[in-house]
Amino acid sequence: MRMRWTLIVGLTLLLAACGKQESADQGSPARPPAAVPAPQIAPATPPPTAEQQKAPAPAQAESSKITITNEDGTETVEDTAADNAKHNAMLAAVASTVAAATATGTVAAATPPPPAIWQEGVNYTRLVPAQPTSAPAGQVEVLEFFWYSCPHCYEIDKLVEPWRKSKPAYISFSRVPVLWEPWHRSQARLYYTLESLGKLNELHSEVFKEIHSNNDPLVAADPNNAAESERIQAAFVKKFGISEDAFRNAYNSFGVKTAMQRAEELAQRYRVDGVPTFVINGKYIADVRTAGTPERLMTLVGDLADQEHKH
Repeated sequence: MRMRWTLIVGLTLLLAACGKQESADQGSPARPPAAVPAPQIAPATPPPTAEQQKAPAPAQAESSKITITNEDGTETVEDTAADNAKHNAMLAAVASTVAAATATGTVAAATPPPPAIWQEGVNYTRLVPAQPTSAPAGQVEVLEFFWYSCPHCYEIDKLVEPWRKSKPAYISFSRVPVLWEPWHRSQARLYYTLESLGKLNELHSEVFKEIHSNNDPLVAADPNNAAESERIQAAFVKKFGISEDAFRNAYNSFGVKTAMQRAEELAQRYRVDGVPTFVINGKYIADVRTAGTPERLMTLVGDLADQEHKH
């Protein structure tokens, strides 16, 4: 009877808490760039007629003379024809250069940028303002908010684990368990206890398997019974060589309590209401719904992290 009640509670929790509580409004796709008007082209000059060809060419401008009165009353006459010709040639050269530069600029402006693989407001959400991270200088922080009893988290973890082991060195990756309700808090405490014992990488996947393959939620039938949940979890980790005393000491340690407080603050700061949810460098939020598939989500996370690293 107890096992039947546990399964009913477990199924109820799975249906109630894994998905987003509220669907986030998706932003509309970005508008295409406004069309750049084509440059105005002057009509071509028609060829001269026969009459115009027979007409005498206009006389060359005669040298213009300027009379300058000096201070002593004498006058100086200067011929400025050559100077004017040089000045006009300079103006023509400048005009030609400006025209060429203008034409080049117009062509560059009319060339559209290459299409983006991911669209902001569709595939991911930008956080405004961006939040500070705990990553060292030169590192890009990636956080995954999750819950051990969430089947979606269990499935995507099969992609996260190999990605975690092969990710670029500049990515600082951390999982953050959610602490919404007592059953979430109990499993989050198990997560941070394993971390404090140095057993997290070894047993993280084992916890998922115990819950989803062996149908053992690792939480008491009454999620408010913290002592019973602790006993169940101590019995589970004992199978992997962790003594009950070591487990209980870490389970109730100040370090684990501090880690849980920080996890709760992070979930509130990023307004996480569904799992799995990824936050990249305190600036972008993405999940399976926005990315499209679990595989696309992991690619998106990597691309956004790479973009942040290059900046």
